[in-house]
Parts: sequence; C-alpha cells; structure tokens
Amino acid sequence: MATKFADIARGPKDLLFDDYTTKTTLKCKKTAGPVAVTIETERGESGALSSKIGTKFSYAQLNVDKAQATANGGSVLETSIAVAPGVKLSFKANKGADLGIDYKSGSFYATGKLDAAELSKFSSSASYALPSGIIAGGDATYSLGEKAGLTGLNLGASYTHGPLFASATTSSKFSQVTLGLLYQVNDKVILASQTTHSSEKPYDISGIGAAFKSDYGLIKAKCGASGQVSASLVREIAPKVSLTASGTVNVSDFSTFKYGLGITM
Repeated sequence: MATKFADIARGPKDLLFDDYTTKTTLKCKKTAGPVAVTIETERGESGALSSKIGTKFSYAQLNVDKAQATANGGSVLETSIAVAPGVKLSFKANKGADLGIDYKSGSFYATGKLDAAELSKFSSSASYALPSGIIAGGDATYSLGEKAGLTGLNLGASYTHGPLFASATTSSKFSQVTLGLLYQVNDKVILASQTTHSSEKPYDISGIGAAFKSDYGLIKAKCGASGQVSASLVREIAPKVSLTASGTVNVSDFSTFKYGLGITM
C-alpha cells in the first residue's frame, strides 16, 4: 500500500507520543448537514479558558479540510482539490502559506510543497512500497533566493512482517538515525520503542512503551532515558464521548508530576 514518506515510521511514534497530554481540553464536534463544526476549549496554566472554532466541508470538487479561527485572532485555512486520478493539490495558510501537491499511483507516493508566502524553499518526498513489506523513500528541501541550494536530504525505510514493524529514518542530513520497533504480542498488547543515534550521542532512548486494550479502555505507558514516566487512559464514557486522562513525572523528582485531561464529544 502506498504510504507518504512522512508516515513511514508512524506505528511506534503513534504509540509512544499520542494521547500523552498535560493540558485540560474539551473538544465538541457537531455535524450540520454537509458542514462539520468543531469547538476546542483549553484551560491555561492561569486558569483562563481559550477557544478556537473550526469547520470543514466540501463543495463540488473543492474540499475545505479546515477553516479555523483562534482566540488570539489568528486563523487557519486548509483546502484541497483532486485535479486528476491520484493527483491532489492543496493550500495551507496559518502563519505562512504553502502550496502542495500529492501524487499516488499504485505503490508509489510523492509529495511537493512550496513556501508560497516568501518563496523561500521547496520540499519534496517520495516513497515506494514493495510486496515484501518494505517501504523505502526519502525527502529533500531546497532553499530558493540568494542562498539557493540543498538544505535538507534524508532517507528512510520500514519493514512489516506479521506482528513485527521496524523502521529506520535519518534526519539533519544523515547526521542522526532514528530506529523504531513495534511488536503486536496479541490482540490486546502492543510493545514499541524508539531510539536515536548520532556521533554526539551514540545511543539515546526516546521512549519504550506498551499499549493494552482492556475492558476499561486503551491503557498506554512509556518511559524515557531521562527518567520520565508517562501513562494514559483513553475510554469511551458515553456513546460518542471519549475521555483521555494522562500523567507524567520524573522518577527522580515527584514534584514534576503533571496531568492532563481531555474530553471529545
């Protein structure tokens, strides 16, 4: 199956870094005909509440994937349109503006993105999925203007065989390698790890964790090289209402404990 290069190591990353929050949030979703509306409210450290409201909808061939207004007066707009089979153009505006293109054909997936606001850089990626379970690819960034030249180049690959998933990706022009492993023990237990390796730090544990699908919900836990331990619970507390509760602490200093609570409905 064709996979975008940015998602080539997604399995271990999702288990180790998703659902671990130290924020208190409420997210409400409502569909009104063809339009979906989302209101997200977050409680800050001072106790003040801030909200952002967004929507998404489709009209003819145009998809408005996100139109959002934030509490600080900012706005986000993401749109896309399919111009041919396997070809999608996109536009994303937030603090800047990007024009993008995605091309997918069989097991091949390629992307391109242009900084349309300042015309300062162009980035691209490509990946190819082999029948053996290997997905290989790379990405590159090219600066435009007076200092034009290649500023980023990385490669990566992943391998899936039965319950085992392994990935290796480079960053910072091959100066660092990230290794990811994920193993599905059974229908309820999944193990994962991620490590980084470079000349400055030959071995660093980004995280080692597990996920357990219990009768109470999805329980996740992880630990890192710095002694930080985190755990989370994702549970459906009512039809279409999901609760995410998490906590994190450094085992050498329990005063660093932080918790997060999120409700999505």
